[in-house]
Amino acid sequence: MQVILTFDYELFFGTNTGSVQKCMIEPTDHLLEIARKYNIPLVFFVDIGFLIKLQEYKVQFPNLNTDFEQIKSQMKRMQELNCEVQLHIHPHWRKSHYDGEKWVVVTDGCYKLSDFPDVEAEEIVRSYYHALVELCGKKPTTYRAGGWCIQPFSQIEKVFQELGIAKDSTVFPGGRFESGHYQFDFTKVKPFVNPYRFQTDVTKAETTGFFLEIPIASWEFSPLFYWKLYGFGRLNPADHKMIGDGSFLAQPGRKKSVLLNKTWNHVSSDGYYASLLVKQAKYYAEKKVKTFVVIGHPKGMTNYSLKQLEGFVSKTNSIYEFVNFEACTL
Repeated sequence: MQVILTFDYELFFGTNTGSVQKCMIEPTDHLLEIARKYNIPLVFFVDIGFLIKLQEYKVQFPNLNTDFEQIKSQMKRMQELNCEVQLHIHPHWRKSHYDGEKWVVVTDGCYKLSDFPDVEAEEIVRSYYHALVELCGKKPTTYRAGGWCIQPFSQIEKVFQELGIAKDSTVFPGGRFESGHYQFDFTKVKPFVNPYRFQTDVTKAETTGFFLEIPIASWEFSPLFYWKLYGFGRLNPADHKMIGDGSFLAQPGRKKSVLLNKTWNHVSSDGYYASLLVKQAKYYAEKKVKTFVVIGHPKGMTNYSLKQLEGFVSKTNSIYEFVNFEACTL
């Protein structure tokens, strides 16, 4: 079985975005050390909209120039370690700004590409793609939608095909969520599925489709898991407090829902989720799934999850093949 460890490289999008140092640089340094130590590739989905904003404001604000240069240096380090830099789009950065002290994030009516007219959505994709190419010197081939908001894919199908973005890793089978800012519905995709081709609908397999979906692995989590997750965070913050120093975008009703109901969610290396990686990978291998994709966020890493992730790699790198998306085919 192939294993792809992926990380969405970004700030928070709540009232406090957190700092570049704590949300991106510091935790990613730990992740890159794991990549170096065990000689495995990682994949970083870079929130390029934020980097475009940094470039816009860095001349006026020297502290932002420092942030930008640190990120550029770290992205270079990623590539030196054979880690992939891929495309991640949060279009709300188009309407967000820096007020001299903090990032003022605007998400109302602009958090997902489908909030924009088709022509503007295509322009965002095209400009963000070229900005990432300019920064890292290599064309991205794989996409992950910000907030998993890839639907309707028909809106961006044409521009993705034009740019040669032929792979996606946004879908996690069984997942569904809806709030005022974003929504996705992947319940039509059965869990424990192999990569599949698609064309217009990201949840519908088509053998002749231009695009390849490499789904994020998913898992049915019990309420007990979430009681433990929230409980450990309160009882042992030294191990379970996120390294990132920002706040999440509000998800009304979600916490109550997961504490009361079984929930399909993504397989993740963030926080307490990382405690299940060995078990989850073994189950996927037994199900004969070809590619096991794990999602993580540097901002969401904890001291506990970094230890669990390294333990997972050290125990399984002789059992599974750790790869990036370049190696992933049907």
